[in-house]
Amino acid sequence: MQYIDPHIHMISRVTDDYHRMAQCGCVAISEPAFWAGFDRGSAEGFRDYFHHLVEVEPKRAALFGIRHFSWLCINAKEAENVSLSRDVIAMIPEFLQRPNVLGIGEIGLNKNTKNEATIFQEHMDLAAKTDELILIHTPHLEDKYKGTRMIVDMLKNDTRVKPHRVCIDHVEEHTVKLALDNGFWCGMTLYPTTKCTPARAVDIIEMVGTEKIMANSAGDWGKSDPLAVPELILEMRRRGHPETAIQKVVFDNPLEFFRQSARWQEPFALLNFSK
Repeated sequence: MQYIDPHIHMISRVTDDYHRMAQCGCVAISEPAFWAGFDRGSAEGFRDYFHHLVEVEPKRAALFGIRHFSWLCINAKEAENVSLSRDVIAMIPEFLQRPNVLGIGEIGLNKNTKNEATIFQEHMDLAAKTDELILIHTPHLEDKYKGTRMIVDMLKNDTRVKPHRVCIDHVEEHTVKLALDNGFWCGMTLYPTTKCTPARAVDIIEMVGTEKIMANSAGDWGKSDPLAVPELILEMRRRGHPETAIQKVVFDNPLEFFRQSARWQEPFALLNFSK
């Protein structure tokens, strides 16, 4: 089955992972800007990083027939540094019109601090002014529900934000309805320790259905599996879910969300399959 991984950090993966993903049916991915494993010391470090996202990774992905898209921001971990964050946000418009950039993300909260909330709202302002899609990072573990609630409140309080153009990522059993009931898209991250396993993700699908929900692997610096979405496909099949439901979660839903971006380009592998 063809699938789209809507959130995977390929900068932290070896080229062989692209090969294995293509063998398993991956035809497109989107890579949000995120933490580098360390706090960067200047905005120029982000300029180089954004260049890598919009120039280097699409070429690596294309070697295996995978279309690569990206999102731009300063991540929630580094958003505590307000001065640096503002310098980075001021730089983002230079890159927004690159043909593989889908929007602003992954923005959100890490420890639910005042500075993080300030920078989140300044990212939202940029997205509203430029009419970009928004991809949201929600906090880990004990900070997740409070942070998700704060994020939803900030989104709802800005009348320029259109919920159908926002995806709240890393949802779990206790936050998924908070996203869906407020009209947002949501993503489940199939991460072995701090987020969702494929089995838990299928539990969530069985709880809320397949509307406006997608699944991703994250595939970042920590212990993670770039083939987590195929693992979800296998788990859904094991439980007897129809192929149409599986395709909706791993292909149709991310395709519907991403098509809202003016810079989404149909991967060649999708042109006939999706008609």
